Amino acid sequence: MSENGPATAAIYARVSTSDQDVSRQLDEAHEHLERLGVEDIEEYPEIVSGAADTDTCEVYNQLLDDVESEEFDLVVVHEISRLSRLGPTEIHEFIQHCLEHDTGVEALDVGLKIHVDDGELQQTIYSMVARLMGDLAQIEHQQKLQRIRSGVRAAQSAGKWTGRPPAGFVVEEGYLRVDLAEFLHTREALARVDRGESFATVADDTGIAESTLRSLHEDRRNLYLGGEAKDDRIDEALTDVRPLEDARAENPNLKELRERVERLEEATDVEGL
Repeated sequence: MSENGPATAAIYARVSTSDQDVSRQLDEAHEHLERLGVEDIEEYPEIVSGAADTDTCEVYNQLLDDVESEEFDLVVVHEISRLSRLGPTEIHEFIQHCLEHDTGVEALDVGLKIHVDDGELQQTIYSMVARLMGDLAQIEHQQKLQRIRSGVRAAQSAGKWTGRPPAGFVVEEGYLRVDLAEFLHTREALARVDRGESFATVADDTGIAESTLRSLHEDRRNLYLGGEAKDDRIDEALTDVRPLEDARAENPNLKELRERVERLEEATDVEGL
């Protein structure tokens, strides 16, 4: 480290799913380091599930190796909780690893700064504080997940759909509704499989992935071909595509189902199905 501050720095940014973006963490860390006058910056972005152990954290392990090689004066972590979710002792071990190799650590969310020129007692106190903050962040994260799960259960109890809708359905204002064109398309594909055509042939013709067809045929055949659903929310959504109120009681055969498909296609002016 130069007399004016760190000359080299690493940024560790971490998210839990591929749907999340690490760019915000990286951008804010870059702004912080630029204010410190650091120009030589390496990024270590990673996608790791909250339950993963460190053996699966390839980027994190690479950062540890590079710190051991004393490539950096400073490591910046956007949120201390990103380390706490890797294990209950990870924050302390990470800080000790960095300090042993002449590398400081800063966590932007809590304003924590632990540098190699701090006194030993000061480093110990800061490490303890960092671990406590990480534990609190982990507890808050678990509470947040619990609130989310409770909200999902409450929504489901109210008849609302949570998560990804089945093929041929959409979610409107929280409730499941039939996407008629896609539903009929899916149903006809499954009917063709029932008539003896191969999954591969039907998949090629319809554009529905073969694996999806197999899964739907195994798990939800009665939903599409018989209008039968064990889930009340799906059952309610199917009302609009049942020509007869007693459709399920009649247990219609494939000929009747095909006639229904044809009538619905004509009524909705759906082409190519």
